[in-house]
Amino acid sequence: MYDILYNILGNQVVAWIIAAALPLFVFILPFALFAVWLERKVSAHMQDRLGPMRVGWHGVLQTIADIIKLIQKEDIIPAEADKKLFNLAPVLVFAGSYAAFAAIPFSSKYIGSNAEVGIFYVIAVSSFVVVGILMGGWASNNKYALLGAMRSAAQIVSYEIPSAIVILTMVMLTGTLSLDKFSQMQTAYFWNWFILGGPGSGITKFLLIPFMIVGFTILYISTLAEVNRTPFDIPEAESELVAGYHTEYSGMKFAMFFLAEYGNMFAVSAIITLLFFGGYQSPFGYLGNTFKLPWLVPIEQVFWFTGKGIFFVFVQMWLRWTLPRLRVDQLMHLCWKFLIPYSFVNLIIVGFITLFR
Repeated sequence: MYDILYNILGNQVVAWIIAAALPLFVFILPFALFAVWLERKVSAHMQDRLGPMRVGWHGVLQTIADIIKLIQKEDIIPAEADKKLFNLAPVLVFAGSYAAFAAIPFSSKYIGSNAEVGIFYVIAVSSFVVVGILMGGWASNNKYALLGAMRSAAQIVSYEIPSAIVILTMVMLTGTLSLDKFSQMQTAYFWNWFILGGPGSGITKFLLIPFMIVGFTILYISTLAEVNRTPFDIPEAESELVAGYHTEYSGMKFAMFFLAEYGNMFAVSAIITLLFFGGYQSPFGYLGNTFKLPWLVPIEQVFWFTGKGIFFVFVQMWLRWTLPRLRVDQLMHLCWKFLIPYSFVNLIIVGFITLFR
């Protein structure tokens, strides 16, 4: 993306600034506004309600009105809080979420950084979110905020293990850490997606299918916990902790936590799409290739990638309004006694199958 902008503008600094700002203004902010509205509508319809209806058509402008309200609110800092860390925490959480988008390829032409270690970078930079949450909970000088932050840190660190083992399984199968190469390997049609055994043919492709489904299931459950979504939302359990680690935050600082949460929801959905569901590749071929319009192909790729990602975000919302919240002991039991052993066995079996490919 930087190279394209540099060729157009001829200025390195301007090209870097625009390349860095594009994901925020072109995708993350509009997506967060859309996702908040979508979650309200999904929850409302699941409870036989209509949801927001007053601001714009079917309440589509309600989230924008809420953001304007948050911008105008007074910025309150508790008297006994650690002011520096209190102010830094939402920035750190948002930065961790935002930085993950730098390595996510939306199409073959729109990649922030085509790094060879893309998936490793995403795992590493997303750790800033844990640091920010712990910092915000501690700096608030509030027992509910501190308990929520400690719960969140324990939960995210625990569920990173099965996530990392599943990602290691896919890296072992493909031999690359580049997220763009993951997409390129699954090109052409949907039967080349790794959830269906990946490209190629033969008995090993069919042997891989059940273990790919197991890997996808473990990764999806783990990512739910990593973004604090139900049934793993104990860090901000309203009935126990008011609002958890962001109890004391208001105005735009609260909005930054909110924005980071919805950004993370899409980021983990994008990783699942890239690893198992073809990435930005179309499942049925490209209209651009059919009608000899090569410029249309990257646009179609953006459509397919965002469509798949939003589908998995929708499932996260669906689960939130369907499942009850787990207790802390149940959450840890699921991770350490089921997901980690199963993901490790899955890794070993896929390793043996890979040897005979």
